[in-house]
Amino acid sequence: MFCRILAGLLLLTAACAAQNTVRAQVAIKRNVPGKGNNAGVVVWLTPLNPSEPAPARPAQRYRLAQKNKQFEPHLLVLPVGSAVEFPNHDPFFHNVFSLYKGKRFDLGLYEAGESRSVHFDKPGISFIFCNIHPEMSAVVMAISTPFYDVSNAAGGVAIQNVPPGRYRAEVWYERSSTEALQPLVREITVNGDASLGNITIPETIEGPLQHKNKFGKDYDKMNPNYEPK
Repeated sequence: MFCRILAGLLLLTAACAAQNTVRAQVAIKRNVPGKGNNAGVVVWLTPLNPSEPAPARPAQRYRLAQKNKQFEPHLLVLPVGSAVEFPNHDPFFHNVFSLYKGKRFDLGLYEAGESRSVHFDKPGISFIFCNIHPEMSAVVMAISTPFYDVSNAAGGVAIQNVPPGRYRAEVWYERSSTEALQPLVREITVNGDASLGNITIPETIEGPLQHKNKFGKDYDKMNPNYEPK
């Protein structure tokens, strides 16, 4: 009886320990003060001394829809090994591709009502574009740790179910360079609910993000499929 009670207490202790939440408050230091909110900053924790496999995040379907000549949502963060559907909800063709960092793929032309999918099997940041509409862009970030969150409009971040241990905390923001974000990397020890404090994200990339088509050339305005916004 005593052994069973002790085992139950140990299981209860482990379950409670896994409920730790690591919070942060991010603020984007913009080139144009007052323009935009603090959403879209990714914060993640990588275990430095993992003693056992990290718990997997609940399985879910990921979707990056094409609608009104936009990708919805613009930013999608997911665990490595996830598949993403790319449905076309517009009444015309799209050609989704990513040939830069992260996962490289080209889904080709497909019409309204069709959907194609991509398996993001390696960690990395994939910049997603349409070969017909240059104004369309999105980001898919595949992360090899289940401990991550994306800031809301107020800048709040809450990474839940973090087991006790030491972690490396990192951040990413689309309009910040790697060099500007590197000083924000830090280590944190989790023994209960913890905080990364206030994190200021420098915006270092000005103006619209420029890119080429899938052939590495400027978009051809004479292409019959080209439909400017």
